[in-house]
Amino acid sequence: MNYLFTIRSKNPKTGPIPVTMSDRSTCPDCCPLKLTAEGVKKGCYGDYGPISWNWDKLPGKDAARTSWDNLVYEVSMLGRGQLWRHNQVGDLPGENNAIDAAAMNKLIAANIGKRGFTYTHKPTTTENNRVIKRANKFGFTINLSGNNIQHADYLKSLNIAPVVCILPADTAVKVQTSPAGHRIVTCPATYQKAVTCSNCGVCQHADRDYIIGFPAHGQDKKKAESL
Repeated sequence: MNYLFTIRSKNPKTGPIPVTMSDRSTCPDCCPLKLTAEGVKKGCYGDYGPISWNWDKLPGKDAARTSWDNLVYEVSMLGRGQLWRHNQVGDLPGENNAIDAAAMNKLIAANIGKRGFTYTHKPTTTENNRVIKRANKFGFTINLSGNNIQHADYLKSLNIAPVVCILPADTAVKVQTSPAGHRIVTCPATYQKAVTCSNCGVCQHADRDYIIGFPAHGQDKKKAESL
């Protein structure tokens, strides 16, 4: 598996913070957005535009630069309190549905004193849940990714980690309530041009009691919002 660390992102959605990406082998089959083996696109924004070009090239990049240990080292060198986002594309270390606990322990340790956050579609197995809970306990925030509001309600009921979800592309409301009574706050960066991950950071708050919703976006947003 290959990983890429970028010290200052040029992505207008994240703003100029450190970001990473992980190669496609980390994406679990249970993710309904995952590109099929035949190359059929299912709605993942990472399968389009410049980010997809970099993602596709990742396995061919310099092995030393794209190793997990190098990524962990780069994170360890970040300044205290630095907000950073793991995985603009890709998922937690470990092929397909599994999370590599040993690899994650290295990242959790490297992140101590920093403010790392990410999202995962890995399935909520007993082993995966243990790793996710440990990460959130020690300051590396892992959000469970819901395919829609109903799925987010289910993930919230597990009481494992903070939850995010996909919303319909035309979502206009800033706050709504799920069928199970959970508050859903629409990502402010989707309706306020001046807001980016760099000056927001709510996804890094592991102890929040609300779900964060992201309106489906990208060229295949209709597929994404239909999950």
